[in-house]
Amino acid sequence: MSLIRNVGTIGGLTAVSRVFGFARDMLFARLFGAGLAADAFQLAFTLPNTFRRLFAEGAFSVAFVPMYGKKLHEPGQDDSEREREAGIFANDVLSVFVWVLFGFSILCIAGMEGIVWLLAREYHKIPGKFELAVTLARITFPYLGLVSVVALLSGMLNTRGRFAPGAFAPVLFNLALIGGLVWGWFFAYSDTYKAFAQSWALPLAGVLQLIYLVYRVRRAGIHLRLHWPKLTPDTKVLLLRIFPATFGAGIYQISQLADTFFATSLPQGSLTLLKMGDRLNQMPLGIVGIALGTAILPSLSRHIAGGDSAGAARLQGRAIELATLLTLPAAAALAICAPAFVNAFFVGGKFTQGDGNLMALIVVALVVGLPSYVLVKVLEPGYFSRGDTRTPVITAASALAFNIFLNLVVVRRFGIVGLAAATACSASLNCVLLYINLHRRRHFRFDAALGGRIVRQALAAAVMAGVLYPLLHATIAWYSGTVFTKIGGIVMLVGVGLIVYALAARVFGAFDERDLAILFRRRSTPSIDEEIPGF
Repeated sequence: MSLIRNVGTIGGLTAVSRVFGFARDMLFARLFGAGLAADAFQLAFTLPNTFRRLFAEGAFSVAFVPMYGKKLHEPGQDDSEREREAGIFANDVLSVFVWVLFGFSILCIAGMEGIVWLLAREYHKIPGKFELAVTLARITFPYLGLVSVVALLSGMLNTRGRFAPGAFAPVLFNLALIGGLVWGWFFAYSDTYKAFAQSWALPLAGVLQLIYLVYRVRRAGIHLRLHWPKLTPDTKVLLLRIFPATFGAGIYQISQLADTFFATSLPQGSLTLLKMGDRLNQMPLGIVGIALGTAILPSLSRHIAGGDSAGAARLQGRAIELATLLTLPAAAALAICAPAFVNAFFVGGKFTQGDGNLMALIVVALVVGLPSYVLVKVLEPGYFSRGDTRTPVITAASALAFNIFLNLVVVRRFGIVGLAAATACSASLNCVLLYINLHRRRHFRFDAALGGRIVRQALAAAVMAGVLYPLLHATIAWYSGTVFTKIGGIVMLVGVGLIVYALAARVFGAFDERDLAILFRRRSTPSIDEEIPGF
């Protein structure tokens, strides 16, 4: 199965999840607005969610998948022997990490008051806000352990080319949280009780995801069992790779914690507006970035294990071209149309027009770094597939230090919008540093064909932006009108943007038409190693 088909599978199911997530955010905005309970829940939600992305979907996946893939594709062994070795390794890892996660969660829940104080000491200035944030965080934190096991099971399926179950699991997550919001809407009599209902929905979501992944793993013929934990040589190697990978794979998540610290020192509602603005930014990031990163890592590991450096470079170039083809227009469209999306989807109920205006500015600042966020997901597997977790640590440390420095400089003057812009700048620096090191080591280099195609993609995105800008201002009243005018305006913007970009991209030669044919083909697809023009 080709990279493009894998990305289409993961991205399509992730898009479904993001649609449900978007519906969740719309409900949340109208129920809570940007006040005390909203801020307290956003902090409680940020803690397990950040650790999930950092450990479970970040460091753990990039360390586990190459090692598990190597067991499954070890040369010189028959299939049954490979399956046996891979099964032993997975069981050993599961047996160790269940207890590690359980112990870590207990410690964090016990020390939650100190954790919240480190991130949001300013909450003490508002009566009841700090205490509510601590209580909600203790309720939500067990989700981390549940979803970490889900990440292990998803990694095993991904390595075997079964990407759909892991991509579908977040749909269950969003459905559970929507259920919590609906419950709070009908049965809670205050924002505080609504926040409790939403918080309890988070561990419930983890239980649903775990049940689903256990079922899919068994359907795939994988048999796992817990035993007394023991540190085997392979488990020790995995641990040694996870700790540096935690930092290297998670600069975006670590920056999120730093941003949370600064946002909680700003006026009430700032954290909620930042998180909701970031969710708009996360739509293309999740669909494209996570899909590409998930699809490319197992394939890169196979190329490198087989000594095929040229194939690995070709694969990475293909992923970069696909990433920019999708994210450049997404960034341009979000930057131009942020006021329309925010007004149409979020403003209403307790979410005021003033909240919407500020959120739109936050979205514009964040999407400046959108292509970099996605390219980091594509560049990092070039290191992790080779077992190199040290270099991403160094680049991530540099970008994080730069982010904190920028926050110290701009937050006091520009507030929450300056904070969002600093995050985008730090992600861009991380992307540049990762590429420079790959280029210097001759693992991957931009050639003229790839660079020229990206330039043509940027030109097509600029043409689209030039059409959308006057169209937005001519129809700006629509996005604050009735439901029908809002829907009509958004459909028009999206439709015009897609058509103009597609036409401009075709005129400029910004993509390979055979890639699109592969994406929509129903039956067999070319090998991932098939030669592509320009690579």
